Amino acid sequence: MAQVAQCYPQETKEFPNELATLLRESYGSLSPELRRSFVQSLVTLRNKEIVASIDLLANLFPLLPRTTSSSLRSFIRTIILTDIKTANARTKNHKLNRAVQAMLFTMVEKGMDAEVQGDKGKARGTVNGQEGTKGTEALWAVLVTRELWKKNVWNDAKSVSIVALGCFHPVAKVQSAALHFFLGSDEEDEDSESEDEAPDIRALQHRREINKKTKSGERKIAKAEHVAKKKSTAKGSKSTPNFPAIQQLNDPQGFGEKLYDGLVRYDKRYSLEHKLLIMQLLSRIMGTHKLCVLGFYTYIMKYLTHHQLRVPLILASLAQSVHELTPPDALVPVIRKIAQEFVHPGVGAEVIAAGINAIREICKRQPWCLGETDGGAELLGDLIEYRKSRDKGVVVAARSLLQLYREVNPGLLKRRERGKIASMGLSSGNQPLPFGQQRGAAMDIDGLNLLEEHLKQAKGDGPDVDMSDTEDEKGWENWDVASGSSSDESEDEWINVDSDEQKEFNISDSEDEKEAKAPESNDRGDGVTEERVQSVSILATTKILTPADFALLQDLRLKEAQRVVEAGGGSQSKRRLAMLEAQKKAVVSAGEDPTATLITESNILGVRKKAKADYEERLASIAKGREGREKFGSAKGKKNKASVSSSTNKEKKRNKPIMMARYSSAVRAKKMASLKDKQKRLRAHIDRAKKAYH
Repeated sequence: MAQVAQCYPQETKEFPNELATLLRESYGSLSPELRRSFVQSLVTLRNKEIVASIDLLANLFPLLPRTTSSSLRSFIRTIILTDIKTANARTKNHKLNRAVQAMLFTMVEKGMDAEVQGDKGKARGTVNGQEGTKGTEALWAVLVTRELWKKNVWNDAKSVSIVALGCFHPVAKVQSAALHFFLGSDEEDEDSESEDEAPDIRALQHRREINKKTKSGERKIAKAEHVAKKKSTAKGSKSTPNFPAIQQLNDPQGFGEKLYDGLVRYDKRYSLEHKLLIMQLLSRIMGTHKLCVLGFYTYIMKYLTHHQLRVPLILASLAQSVHELTPPDALVPVIRKIAQEFVHPGVGAEVIAAGINAIREICKRQPWCLGETDGGAELLGDLIEYRKSRDKGVVVAARSLLQLYREVNPGLLKRRERGKIASMGLSSGNQPLPFGQQRGAAMDIDGLNLLEEHLKQAKGDGPDVDMSDTEDEKGWENWDVASGSSSDESEDEWINVDSDEQKEFNISDSEDEKEAKAPESNDRGDGVTEERVQSVSILATTKILTPADFALLQDLRLKEAQRVVEAGGGSQSKRRLAMLEAQKKAVVSAGEDPTATLITESNILGVRKKAKADYEERLASIAKGREGREKFGSAKGKKNKASVSSSTNKEKKRNKPIMMARYSSAVRAKKMASLKDKQKRLRAHIDRAKKAYH
């Protein structure tokens, strides 16, 4: 009927509703084949545009948590994702997206009033002692949202709100799926992803040896091996956090505080792995949005021991949560705790290196957590003394901490440890700004005159540079521009006012100021003429600099610094060139990799000795050493022969070592022979010689 429904519109008018009603009300009594047939019929009606997309999705979503067949569940899931992706192929179908997002939000919201059971023991995956269907619905809502986000079908704040609500669901599986979405990992529930497991290669090969050998069987095995290799590569790939989703969170401060409250309230109900997920997400939100959840530092102190499981990840989460707006008073106890637990002679070198690296990452983001008033200088001096250690990892960690404070706050270091550049900066009066203070507003853009001269040379129009709107539009190409204006706003243009009509107003209360300003020279004390300042200000006030202009400005400043150094500039010019090159490298790395500021366990562990190779690595090394040479074996007796063969026993006996020949049975028999045996041997030798002569 579904195939010919478009030919009989009146007779099949109620056919889709009857199919949907049968699936909803009699799903448990239907056979698996009949269920799949009903679902396929609904999909056929959707392909023939008899059923609307929203009606099909409304009927398929309730079936996901109810079905027990992995094949049918995979089929329904594929239909849902394909239908939404097709609807948003050319342009965003906002009406469908809003309706589907409302359904998913309702699925997540249904079980929010249940009691939190955690993921320990018998309460794992249950709600009130029973398997929670509401939790399963919420889990599927989060998984579908994550798949659509991954396929770049949905990338708005409403999708983030659905998953953000799942982070506070009472079922631990739903929480884990939502947390993994923000953390960027692809770990999913085993039950929902059982159909995507890699094929069993050994079973296929065993079946291949038993069954008849065919080319199609070989192709199947080759395809299965390719899929298994792809799965293992994807599983072993490094996970990156979902920064766009974290940045689109609504009320990140409230979201972070709710995460912390749940972490503290249900501390005994959650396992360590689940608490680590919450810590990671909370720390990344605090670092991205520069939030202050001060209770987090007090909570995490109980995990700062060198024998704690997964302590490198805990230290990485702690350092990730610190930023320049974090109060140093909240970090002083944490720094002291790390120094007492990790940095002392009673632990191994790897533990000391991890502790110093963790302190360095924290101080890198908030240098004032080590101050002069609270004994920070003495602690810093003790940590730096570890640069004389015999372990390479400890030496590298201590030297990196020393180099950090040479740059950010050399006043905490002893005079002999500051270095030449830091000592010169302190002698010239350069002091780091205290916590909470910022430098004055910038009066000019460094190198803007270089950009103006470059534009003049490019246009060749003399001193007057025509900055048209078309050039500005070209400068914004290939750059993401966040527009804050809507289409219904006023489209009135700016009114151009001639410079002749502008009036200058003097708001001075004293006439002596005019007399003092009269003899003032055009040459300022800092060596910059008024003409040059006026030209810079004209360019800065008449043209909106695009991202392309700033990129060009960076290159021009770098070229100018290189020219000054090649012309014989001093050490200051070389330092400026090195600073500009470092800035350009940092900008490029941050643009290519948004995880450049992400702290991982490797940053905490630091440089370590090469670990002992496992079995697979040793086999790979052996196979690599055998490349490009003949098969291993002896080459004796194979050279200068017509056919390849081994050496004879006579050749082997001739080349036998003398120490082995002395103790052979033949030699020992000769020594122990009687006089009669010797006479027989001599007579036989004489007879053979006579026969050979004749």
